[in-house]
Amino acid sequence: MNATEIESGLGQFTGTECYHRLSALHLGLVVTDGVKFLAQEAGAFWLIDAIASYQPKCRKDASLRDFQFWTLDVAEDHSAVLKCERDTDDVAITQRIPYTDFPLKQARVWVQPGDERTWVAMLPSEH
Repeated sequence: MNATEIESGLGQFTGTECYHRLSALHLGLVVTDGVKFLAQEAGAFWLIDAIASYQPKCRKDASLRDFQFWTLDVAEDHSAVLKCERDTDDVAITQRIPYTDFPLKQARVWVQPGDERTWVAMLPSEH
């Protein structure tokens, strides 16, 4: 799928039918149908792994234990910045990515607790 098709497809997600575990390495993070679509169609399983890898750090931050706002911004030179915010303009985590073939200019994923052992990654439209 090209970027336009992916963006159009992402627009269809307003909830989820079920949760998906995408990695045996990160059992505590499940994703919604929309995030699974994003990972599959944009070739971005690495993005989910990156978010999951920061969860131990996030759980030590009182604000991030309740809700996390993740944004991937891709520049024209194909570099990117992944950041996690507690709230608008309150950046807790920043990771610079020297190169990515991610097809969209931006992706947003929100993470919140699901139960005592599981965190849920979702598209903003699925919240």
